[in-house]
Amino acid sequence: MEVLHIYHTNDLHSHFEHWPRIHDLVTERRRWHEQEGDEVLLFDIGDHMDRWHPLSDATRGKGNTELLNQAGYDAVTIGNNEGITMPYEDLDSMYEKKQFKVLIANLYRKDGTRPVWAQPYETYITKSGTRIGVIGLTANFSTFYDMLGWKVSDPMEELASCVASLRKETDLIILLSHLGINEDEIIGEKYPEIDLILGGHTHHILHEGKKAGNALLGAAGKYGQFTGHVMIEIEQETKEIRSKKAQLYDMNEWDAAERESEQIESYYQRGKDLLSSPILKLPQKLAASSFEDSPLADLLCRTLREWCEADCAFLNAGLLLHSLEQGPLTEYDLLSVCPHPINPCTIQLTGAELKEVLLQTKDEKWPHLQIKGLGFRGTVMGRFVYDCVEFSDQKILIGHKPLEPKKLYTLAIPDMFTFGRFFPEIYRSKHKTYFLPEFLRDLLKWKILQLYN
Repeated sequence: MEVLHIYHTNDLHSHFEHWPRIHDLVTERRRWHEQEGDEVLLFDIGDHMDRWHPLSDATRGKGNTELLNQAGYDAVTIGNNEGITMPYEDLDSMYEKKQFKVLIANLYRKDGTRPVWAQPYETYITKSGTRIGVIGLTANFSTFYDMLGWKVSDPMEELASCVASLRKETDLIILLSHLGINEDEIIGEKYPEIDLILGGHTHHILHEGKKAGNALLGAAGKYGQFTGHVMIEIEQETKEIRSKKAQLYDMNEWDAAERESEQIESYYQRGKDLLSSPILKLPQKLAASSFEDSPLADLLCRTLREWCEADCAFLNAGLLLHSLEQGPLTEYDLLSVCPHPINPCTIQLTGAELKEVLLQTKDEKWPHLQIKGLGFRGTVMGRFVYDCVEFSDQKILIGHKPLEPKKLYTLAIPDMFTFGRFFPEIYRSKHKTYFLPEFLRDLLKWKILQLYN
């Protein structure tokens, strides 16, 4: 009986607080299994990189590639954080020094060719001759990839093509899916040829896996809190799969790595050092507060409107995590005050729709509301701040003029408000324009240089 051990991680989002333990686990287990004559494969299912962390931001993901190399990963796929939070040239160079395969069947250059660092699938052959086909897919954020110079195709169409190619050439098919749990379940039911689906994107946790058709689904949550392990027993002569078993290891309960705290701090400090060159000297403090008057939030909101050339703008003060102090200002300061991979966005609304949205922002529930996901890397929403919006005697003024119910207005907002269902009028609108690759902190830098350089 041949035994195949597959270890997997997903959605680390540059939370390296468990990485030393993950590294120790996967490298030690590989040594154990290979000493026993078993086969081992190690995969990451995307969103390993997240630019909130200074190492990932400063190196544009190359630091993540280095860590994956050191841990001996065999293949990875990319998530939306690798794919759409960096300019084209940064993603195109992120894997220059990779020692693993990047599997992504639905990513192309605009001319229809694949990037040289990626391939749709790979076939691994074990010592006993078992052929293992591994496919990678990422979520179809076509609008954003297109704006950055890439093209993503329908993952389901690409999957059908890959399965057709691998069906007769392999004994076992594995899918690395950064598509989410719903799509994984659909794929499992639709494709009996697929034996194992390792998933991510929706941060789901499958402690003992889950069956979907013939496929076993495995997923390890987020932030490196778990490492996944799938064991597959295969009849050597017939290549028939006898058993499949999935489990997760809780990294919070795992033995600490040697000099663990020093390693974690070194990742952060290395990135901080790379971002430490002064941009300019701030002549005054720019104060920020989630709940009180916030000059820095006011400045960012005004900058957002100007950058997007909109009629008005609003944002939540909780986007700014602390003040910018008087004195030398660095890229690290901007990252730490505004770490979100959130882009500027405009939306067109009628005056009546805009009024409804603006009145909703006055609801007392917002300031202390805790937000997770949608690119937000803070804690609470904070109070709303506005530019070219005035609330006066039960009237709303846009650019000092009374709001006209039938007039069409362009509103600038952080893009997170278009993804979540905070405001129905925004969510339903079909007239949205996104500004990539700039993050909100890039706009803040632009304005500060304009004001003080």
